[in-house]
Amino acid sequence: MASFKAIFFFFRILIRRLRSPRFLYRKASNGHASQLKFQKYPSLPHRSELSNQTLIFDVEGALLKSSSLFPYFMLVAFEAGGLLRALLLSLLYPLLFLVSEEMGLKIMVLVCFFGIKEDGFRAGRAVLPKFFLEGVGLEGFEVLMMCGRKVGVSDLPRIMVDGFLRDYMEVDFVVGRELKVVSGYYVGLMEDKKKDTFVLEEIFGEKKMGFDVLGISSFNKVLDHHLFSHCKEIYLVSEAEKRNWHHLPKEKYPKSLIFHDGRLAIRPTPLATLAMFIWVPFGFCLAITRALAFLSLPQKISTPILAYSGMRIKITKPKYSTISTTNGEKPKGLLYVCNHRTLLDPLYISIALGKPLSAVTYSLSRLSELFAPIRTVRLTRDREQDGKMMEKLLSEGDLVVCPEGTTCREPYLLRFSPLFAEISHDIVPVAMDAHVSMFYGTTASGLKCLDPLFFLMNPFPSYSVQLLEKVSGSATCHDDGGSRFNVANHVQSKLGEALGFQCTRLTRKDKYLILAGNEGVVTVGNTNQPKF
Repeated sequence: MASFKAIFFFFRILIRRLRSPRFLYRKASNGHASQLKFQKYPSLPHRSELSNQTLIFDVEGALLKSSSLFPYFMLVAFEAGGLLRALLLSLLYPLLFLVSEEMGLKIMVLVCFFGIKEDGFRAGRAVLPKFFLEGVGLEGFEVLMMCGRKVGVSDLPRIMVDGFLRDYMEVDFVVGRELKVVSGYYVGLMEDKKKDTFVLEEIFGEKKMGFDVLGISSFNKVLDHHLFSHCKEIYLVSEAEKRNWHHLPKEKYPKSLIFHDGRLAIRPTPLATLAMFIWVPFGFCLAITRALAFLSLPQKISTPILAYSGMRIKITKPKYSTISTTNGEKPKGLLYVCNHRTLLDPLYISIALGKPLSAVTYSLSRLSELFAPIRTVRLTRDREQDGKMMEKLLSEGDLVVCPEGTTCREPYLLRFSPLFAEISHDIVPVAMDAHVSMFYGTTASGLKCLDPLFFLMNPFPSYSVQLLEKVSGSATCHDDGGSRFNVANHVQSKLGEALGFQCTRLTRKDKYLILAGNEGVVTVGNTNQPKF
């Protein structure tokens, strides 16, 4: 009985010490530790003059609502490594519960990064920021924005969080784990955490460390990073408090998220990832069936079959004639001008009109051209040559053009190329919107020939097609260079108003520079045209 009481007393003391913030901090061996004070997190937002403070915060413990790192590694495995690497990581998920947190982190890093080319890794800036932003807690974000200089400390590899923190959270310095590289390829191993003063010199320069440095971390995390030892006070947030945090609304993002890449439209939590892998074989067969039905059957028969398979389309159109005559000239087809959501935009316009038409494209894979059920013509980016080609196509029938030149997933419209305003007096704006639940049907750095397949693999993909009232083209475009831009801007604003999208000055070149580090597959022309 006495031995039982002794054991019970020992565990009681141990549990108390484990719950004590000061015990957690003992691993940070530094002379400043004696000056340290631990505070409860709710008292921090009420402090005054935070704008003069330097904040060192734990990214996973004090900014993100969930401390689970699996979804972010799954994104890296799927987007940078492929389906098989993602499947391997998913199968190893139960093992992560049997090992320590540090070992689990090393396993995920090894699976996700082994053999990945260093120069070709773009997921950190093109894919992950969207999902990090969706995981940010509003309360943690508000405190972060109140402080002056911000230093983010993360257990994740730095290349995973650097783009998100610097570009979207306005963080001045990012301290994360560095990955080992051999011959330009990641080997799946992390460098040891820095224990020297080089990080401090980089962050603070010659500024003497004083009492204007605060820290934020989590109760459940060991403060083993030496940067926290230089904080006068550390505020600890509990998991219960984080669960009550609200998600950061998009309108409060410091920088608007307009472009992002990757195939996954879901947040790949363990359960969502399991559901995705179960669905993939069925989704692939369903996509092939949908494609064959559309390509081989008449539209009156294929449309009900596609609707029965889960595809949805909402069509809104005014009453107007499909063929117009101008100044007694030979009747010409109508020019349909739409915003660009996926490669299937012209097909859905054809379904909405109930007749075939032609479409001009800037960059379309040869495979997509081969299987396209409507006529597609490549543009050359030569303004005069493309104008003549489009006029010829209009003389033969209706024509669809997407003047954005590339797709945009978010509710934004990119700058419209004004070429379409010069070739027709009658322009029909078409507002397009697409919704997916599992896979995106667009990509900036992947294989474009697979875009339709991924879109059709979604359980319930949907499209909205709004045909708006005619807009008069500029009759003086060839004489007055500015009028064609006015027409393009007017059409863009009409589409933005119909969709509730925001118009921007960004172009195809901007998108590919951000997501892929290049100007796109096709050389961008007309770069000297003025922006509106």
